[in-house]
Amino acid sequence: MNDAAFRLEGKVALVTGASTGLGQAIAVGLARAGADVAGVGRSDFADTEAAITGSGRRFHAIHADLGGRPDHAGIVRAAVAALGRVDILVNNAGIIRRNDALEFTEKDWDEVMDLNLRSVFFLSQAAAKQMLAQGHGGKIINIASMLSFQGGIRIASYTASKSGLAGLTRLLACEWAARGINVNAIAPGYFVTSNTAALRADASRNRDIVARIPAGRWGQPSELAGAAVFLASGASDYVHGAILPVDGGWLAR
Repeated sequence: MNDAAFRLEGKVALVTGASTGLGQAIAVGLARAGADVAGVGRSDFADTEAAITGSGRRFHAIHADLGGRPDHAGIVRAAVAALGRVDILVNNAGIIRRNDALEFTEKDWDEVMDLNLRSVFFLSQAAAKQMLAQGHGGKIINIASMLSFQGGIRIASYTASKSGLAGLTRLLACEWAARGINVNAIAPGYFVTSNTAALRADASRNRDIVARIPAGRWGQPSELAGAAVFLASGASDYVHGAILPVDGGWLAR
């Protein structure tokens, strides 16, 4: 296999939550591998756009509230109208709510499940229809979590959504593999993002987490890009339904 198997020239990636953190790092990584990128989210995309256009690729922002039950098919149509096609979907957008299970509210449950799981399914459905219409298959990459494998504490809806995402990844892989669509997931470990700010600010929790990571440190968002490029490229054509941990060895401990 040569380096060309990992290149993404001529491909268009649709990346949710691409304005900051892991989504931004993934979007930029895909662009540096050759893909044009449509970013979906509510926040400002100026930094992401600058990094992607600076690498010589096209970027298009699609402003949408994925937790507010948007027109998922319309999001895909907007990407196609701007960039010509959709070959790669990265379902990265997600939120977390923290509270003891005895006190967890229905509002916090519903908001997390709507964004982290419901929207992933319906955006994947819309993207898959477009990929099949194009006649060349495609790649769908879900962003799972260590909580796809473990229970955690005080994050009931997040754990439920990420466990459900692991199952959904496998189901879609089973249904769509023979139709040329690869569905896989990346399970990030403990990365420096806004979602983990509270943990990093808690000296005791931060110390305990780092002590359990064989690599001895939190991950940087840019360290997730390689896994995304692999799963988006021809190098992963025979990979279906996998959940790839990028966790500094957390699960091996």
